Amino acid sequence: MLRLVHQYGTVTSAAEAMHLTPSAVSHHLRELARELRVPLLEPQGRKVRLTPAAQMLIVHADGLLAKWEETLADLESHRAGVTGPLRMCGFTTAVGGLIAPAAGALHRADPDLVIEVRECDTDVAMGLLAAGETDIAVIEPTPDAPPPGDPRFDREPLLEEALDLIVPAGHPLASRTGVRLEDAADEAWISVQPEVCAHHQQVMTYCAAAGFTPRIAHNATTWSVIWALVANGLGVSLVPRLAGGPSDQPVVRVPLSGDGVPKRRVLTCVRRGSRANPLIARGLVALRAAVPDRCTLVAA
Repeated sequence: MLRLVHQYGTVTSAAEAMHLTPSAVSHHLRELARELRVPLLEPQGRKVRLTPAAQMLIVHADGLLAKWEETLADLESHRAGVTGPLRMCGFTTAVGGLIAPAAGALHRADPDLVIEVRECDTDVAMGLLAAGETDIAVIEPTPDAPPPGDPRFDREPLLEEALDLIVPAGHPLASRTGVRLEDAADEAWISVQPEVCAHHQQVMTYCAAAGFTPRIAHNATTWSVIWALVANGLGVSLVPRLAGGPSDQPVVRVPLSGDGVPKRRVLTCVRRGSRANPLIARGLVALRAAVPDRCTLVAA
């Protein structure tokens, strides 16, 4: 609760994130302050901030949680015939391009292993990880994700992937082995809806770096719809290497060339102290083995 109040700046916003009432959160914090005999919150304009004592409490709590994860990992190593569940989550293209193949390989190697997969955005995945509701999150850096120095988490680079331009078959750019992003400056563009994921902002940022503002003609919520719109000549789009579309759609993936080719890095994230857990370690190894050849595996 303290961390969420610190993150959001108000008890009301923290309560919404935890699906609790503001009065319930305030009650818990008052009781905690009474038990510890120190003030935990102080006003800051219309918001509140943590007192030095509350910040110190969070630091110690993070250390205790990391030790607990190490304890669980040690206990897990003494269990025979571990059957799970191993819980993994990630954003859409990570599930399709990495988590599903990794989970399939694990299941084929050990049919008794229980695996649970969940598709969600990075900010949701980090919340699930912090709450102990998932074991491995495959994430991409986003403005809404906790910063790299957050002591609750242990991040590790997994892969780097370029983004490709997709155009309809027969398009003048379709026959070229590589194009510069600015070659598509005059095209109509198709993007994922801004509220769905970070793709829209990425398209705007990469195009701006190439010297133009894309004319967004259509928005979609799934990659299959983007593929269909492109296939029918309604525009072009940028797609990451992990993303795939229906094989029956006449769409050509054209690699980008020149300076500043758009790329993104994908990471794995676990709770600090849990990486040595044998089950989690198996999942991480399977994810690295599932990285496709069209992406670049990043050394751990």
